[in-house]
Amino acid sequence: MQSEIPKQYLKIRGKCILEYTLERFCSYPDIHGVVVALAEEDPYWSKLKIASHEKLILVTGGKERCHSVLNGLRSIEKLAEADDWVMVHDAARPCLRADDIDKLIQETNEGASGVILATPVRDTMKRAYRSNIVKETVEREHLWHALTPQMFRLSELISAMENALEQSLLVTDEAQAMEFCSKPPILVEGHVDNIKVTHPRDLLLAETILSHQENS
Repeated sequence: MQSEIPKQYLKIRGKCILEYTLERFCSYPDIHGVVVALAEEDPYWSKLKIASHEKLILVTGGKERCHSVLNGLRSIEKLAEADDWVMVHDAARPCLRADDIDKLIQETNEGASGVILATPVRDTMKRAYRSNIVKETVEREHLWHALTPQMFRLSELISAMENALEQSLLVTDEAQAMEFCSKPPILVEGHVDNIKVTHPRDLLLAETILSHQENS
């Protein structure tokens, strides 16, 4: 992000990215608690207005995403039932729509291992050599962009994440850990405006999306 502060604390229209993200979950009636993984001695969190919200539970994050997620899951083991559903979401996705959360919840059932938001790949896909020369065109049929939230049962996700780490597999999302345990989730098509703020130009795009969502 070419920024001196973590990207989740960058501001859009006077409010931090993280605040927008947390508001999506704290305001959703069927979500009973929201766990936030923070870096040790985080100097920014306490300054946020939302930091005192009654639904929030704080944990210390880890070296990688998977470590932070596991810390968060373990923090609620005594607060939730083993088969309760939990969602994992990227702090830098502030444009999540409530109706996409609706879609995830509607797709959960007794037989499902989990559900994740995703969007079908629409562009022609290329695989390249390290020198950025095209190696081949990849068939885009059945390819999806994985998004978040990703939703699984608490105990099953903890077990999958622990298993992945025991095998020295640093999973990049929770679905990968579940796949590794032969419990692949269902793909639920979400909105393409559920972007992850990664590059400086994404700030303007997120601002545009948030303005449109608020106006509509």
